[in-house]
Amino acid sequence: MELLQRLTRRQVDTLRSIVEADKDGRGAPLKAIAARLKVSSPSALDHVGALEDLKLVERHRGKSRLTESGRATIVEYQRHHRVAESLFQELGLSPEETCEAAREVDLALSHRTIEQVCEGKGHPVRCPHGQPIPPCKGR
Repeated sequence: MELLQRLTRRQVDTLRSIVEADKDGRGAPLKAIAARLKVSSPSALDHVGALEDLKLVERHRGKSRLTESGRATIVEYQRHHRVAESLFQELGLSPEETCEAAREVDLALSHRTIEQVCEGKGHPVRCPHGQPIPPCKGR
């Protein structure tokens, strides 16, 4: 099983929160992570700690930042999510509905399945929201 498939939704949301809160590249303060997750600082620290154990996050001077593996994981997640959104768009769902539907399945889909969907859709370059879809490793 791939690393992304082993992560919980909360762990992925924590990774995303760290990326969003790390505006200057010096790391994300715990308070900012907690605010984005809508949890207390001690709860956010527990979430960050679990990601640190997985070597996806490192903490330095009270701030968290993604490791190289963490950055690769978030890019992989973005690819899974955005390819899934593009698939749901074909069903006539609105961009908001495609996002909700993609969140239901994006962590469950293997990398191989995402690649097959992407190939079948002609390798879309943008999701329904206009965000770029990270290219597959072979492209």
